[in-house]
Amino acid sequence: MCENVYDMIIVGSGPAGLTAGVYGKRAGLKVVILESGFIQGGQIVNTYEVDNYPGLPGIGGLELAEKMKEHVTGLGVEIVRGKVKGISLDGDWKVVHTKKADYRGKAVVLAAGAVHRKLEVPGEEELSGVGVSYCATCDGAFFKDKTVAVVGGGDVAVEDAIFLARSCKQVYLIHRRDQLRAAQVLQDALKGFHNVTCIWDTTVEKIGGEQQVQWITLKQTKTGEEHQLDVDGVFIAVGTVPDTGFVKGLVELDAYGYIKAGEDGRTSVPGIYAAGDIRTKELRQIITAAADGANCVNSAQQDLYDTRGKRAEG
Repeated sequence: MCENVYDMIIVGSGPAGLTAGVYGKRAGLKVVILESGFIQGGQIVNTYEVDNYPGLPGIGGLELAEKMKEHVTGLGVEIVRGKVKGISLDGDWKVVHTKKADYRGKAVVLAAGAVHRKLEVPGEEELSGVGVSYCATCDGAFFKDKTVAVVGGGDVAVEDAIFLARSCKQVYLIHRRDQLRAAQVLQDALKGFHNVTCIWDTTVEKIGGEQQVQWITLKQTKTGEEHQLDVDGVFIAVGTVPDTGFVKGLVELDAYGYIKAGEDGRTSVPGIYAAGDIRTKELRQIITAAADGANCVNSAQQDLYDTRGKRAEG
């Protein structure tokens, strides 16, 4: 018999998971949060500055994550480190399997977020960690006064370019289209840096170097012409892939691997909910992830308790 029995098990400790923890605890539920990494906060810990979270303009991503974690732990919510391998069903119970232990719960909130999408080009895997990076705020300090490339055209790519431009000699922003997808306020900020050069309609075909990144091969999408660009580092910011491998075949996913769930967080399996970047939605931001966490707990309360306020049997 599993000793780790909870009302609600939350997988992931980003804004969605931490918010679910707060709301779950305040609802009187016995809650545990499972996190595979050493640091709670999800992707925001890699964000240099968060300027669109209401009431906290300009706060650092790591600081915001820490505040969220303190809120959760201050309420007494248990956070356990453990990577989830899978989830099985036992009647109305959900059994969450990790390498070290199993956890049984009536409700499970999936908030594992997403992982960085790769370019899948030669040299990317071999030079990862020695010039290839997916986190400018994590690794940018290693490239002070050097030349780097940022690949992508969304908010994260432009944020990375701005962050790197503050310390690097030259930053190339490489985008496969002829205009950026980033918020206009970020594009305006980018224009203030004279050491940033945008290379349009271009893809990275190869990353090369001896022992570390020294150059990249670029391809002009309209002409097919290729040329080599010397750089000391490559920061890849081309989106994310939902971390849903551990529930494939359990809950319904869309063609891109996102969990099909509406605003209420309910998935195709009763008692399993999805919140944050892991679910199908139009806007993936910190504030929408937090809202998802709250909505999932609200749905779980409705499902766990009958209309008379008594715990549903099962």
